[in-house]
Amino acid sequence: MFDRQLDQVWQEFPKVKVPQNHKEIDKIIVNGMGGSALGAHILRSVFFDQLKVPFGVINSYKFPASLDKKTLYIISSYSGNTEEPLSTIVEAKKRGAKIFGITAGGKLGSLIKQGKLPGYVFKPSFNPSAQPRMGLGYSFAAQAGLLQKLGLIKISDQKKKSMSVLAKKFGSRFGVSRPLGQNPAKKLALILQNKIPVIAAAEFLAGNAHTFANQINENAKTFSSYFLISELNHHLLEGLSFPKTNQQNLFFIFFSSKIYHPKNQARFKVTQQVLTKNKIKFFDYKLSAADPLSAALEMLIFGGYASFYLAILNRVNPSKIPWVDYFKTQLKKYH
Repeated sequence: MFDRQLDQVWQEFPKVKVPQNHKEIDKIIVNGMGGSALGAHILRSVFFDQLKVPFGVINSYKFPASLDKKTLYIISSYSGNTEEPLSTIVEAKKRGAKIFGITAGGKLGSLIKQGKLPGYVFKPSFNPSAQPRMGLGYSFAAQAGLLQKLGLIKISDQKKKSMSVLAKKFGSRFGVSRPLGQNPAKKLALILQNKIPVIAAAEFLAGNAHTFANQINENAKTFSSYFLISELNHHLLEGLSFPKTNQQNLFFIFFSSKIYHPKNQARFKVTQQVLTKNKIKFFDYKLSAADPLSAALEMLIFGGYASFYLAILNRVNPSKIPWVDYFKTQLKKYH
């Protein structure tokens, strides 16, 4: 489905009207919660070396004092009803921010359709689950399309086509029809059952590490966290000794890439040595993709399938989020 989500946005977004003055910015801030923010995390990491303006991702009822008329303020809400980012619209307008909404409908969709806010309302035809994290192709591609229109990043038409082709390829490599012996996503899911997954990645895959942890949390109902190399080398290694149950409970998943900085490639190897000395097991997935955007796509689809298979092993429905639903119901009592 991810490739179809991408194709839909690539076809529709060129027709979306973006105010000319939205180019007059010196920073980008994306406000979104949960799955609605994941596209921004991936985009910021992948295009880190292209973006010439600061790019921040927030998840909040408030925004930083730096938000002003020179800010591109993207409100990403899959449902269109997410209260945290929607509650900031009035004040953001007062500050003159260049607001742009991305949504499948709801209140935000109505504001866009009524002409009260510029934005993109997509029909989630290729996300039957209606869960934001499973419709990530929409938010990622829409934000990429917006930044491209504003001249902030470059993605050629050929690259867009190749992304869809790659998405299909990775879907086949990790998909349900690929047998266990040839499917690293299925192999990983078997290993992760009854473990606490700790994801380790670097550089342009920082946003993907965040996303994979989210996928494991929501899809597989499993506690997971992530850390980035080289930052983890400056503190986390000293936290492996205790509690002693770390040896049984923790399981690290490394996402290695031949296009990381050479020193970071070396850090992956030494970090794994430290884990071995602490008797903590790990899985090293070596990404085959040869450029940051393709690598991000590979990791995203791998993570989506691995978390899905883990959900099946845990005998839970990956599309249901009972505790989040319970939380939202209870929170309404405090309004």
